Amino acid sequence: NRGIDLAVLLVTGFGSIESAVEAMRVGADDYLTKPVDLYELRKRVMTHLDKRRLAEKVEELQGELDKRYGFESIIGHSAAMESLFEQMRLVAPTKSSVLIFGESGTGKELVAHALHRSSPRREERFLAINCGAIPSDILESELFGHERGSFTGAIGRKIGKFELAHRGTLFLDEISELYPELQVKLLRVLEERRIMRVGGSELIDVDFRLVAATNKDLEKEIAAGRFREDLFYRLKVVTLQIPPLRDRQDDIPLIAEHYLKLISKEHGRGPKRLSRETVTAMQSYPWPGNVRELKNAMESIVVFHRGDTVEPADLPAEIRTVLGVEARPAPSPRGEEPAVPVAQGPKTMADIERDAILAALENAGGRRVEAARRLEIGLRTLQRKLKEYKDQGYLEE
Repeated sequence: NRGIDLAVLLVTGFGSIESAVEAMRVGADDYLTKPVDLYELRKRVMTHLDKRRLAEKVEELQGELDKRYGFESIIGHSAAMESLFEQMRLVAPTKSSVLIFGESGTGKELVAHALHRSSPRREERFLAINCGAIPSDILESELFGHERGSFTGAIGRKIGKFELAHRGTLFLDEISELYPELQVKLLRVLEERRIMRVGGSELIDVDFRLVAATNKDLEKEIAAGRFREDLFYRLKVVTLQIPPLRDRQDDIPLIAEHYLKLISKEHGRGPKRLSRETVTAMQSYPWPGNVRELKNAMESIVVFHRGDTVEPADLPAEIRTVLGVEARPAPSPRGEEPAVPVAQGPKTMADIERDAILAALENAGGRRVEAARRLEIGLRTLQRKLKEYKDQGYLEE
């Protein structure tokens, strides 16, 4: 065992296969026979130097991947996040399936990727698929693959995600949106660890770790007949709950400053800092779109704000509306005092969330799809909230 990472070239007077095998056995990386051809020696040395540089580059890229997708990519020092990190450290090295619960925008895929990067499967593929974004017939082909001619348009064989994720990790986001017939087939795959392509006849062994995620209460979905109870318990081997951003207010300035720095660099802008008043205002906002909404808010600030210090008046309009803060005033005529942003009285968290959603709907011209996009929440979540507000008398037809 060598403690120093050096390439060893052995020069020998014996060119037999046995001597080559023995040289490799004792730790040589390569060997040459006498008399040594200097051109060949130089070529071998350069080859090993290239291998060394390639290995160093791979190690550097692995480090960058760990920063981007590992535990380091998830920002948070609050008690709720420290508890989540501890659970993730215990779960990551295992083979167990994981079910992640969390609201839209909390970073469920980021957590899934971090589990993969910290697992024994980290050198293999991490594949993600959104079960709610693909029609059922196409989703089955995406997961299982298909054979040529198995249906109209199947002009060739396609390898599905179950096979592609072999020895790696498969992340199924919005698992609650999986169609009933596919729920049955997924359950069978998890139990048998074998699949059959659409239109095929061959059983194929698969070995992948499943990480699923949802923003819904699956027990309520079971009660409503929309999700299979047996699949729920098959998935619920290990569960992780990602706290919403409003429940970890101490993390808000950390995340905001991270994205301010990152996005400013991407846009070639100078550094910006959040004033104390801005931090306080942001911690008072409910962030219905969670981290995703916060990231978008920071990008908006980088694009539109030219100063070095971000004040409450510089926050996006939808956030200011909820907080009762006026926009930064236009420059005043000489001799006149500029208007000062006025903060209104305190509101409950439910009031703030309602105001945020209704403001987004108004700014989107009543278009619910656009309002949901701006808030970074699901359309169904928005529709459910609006129904509540209508029942409470806050929203007219």
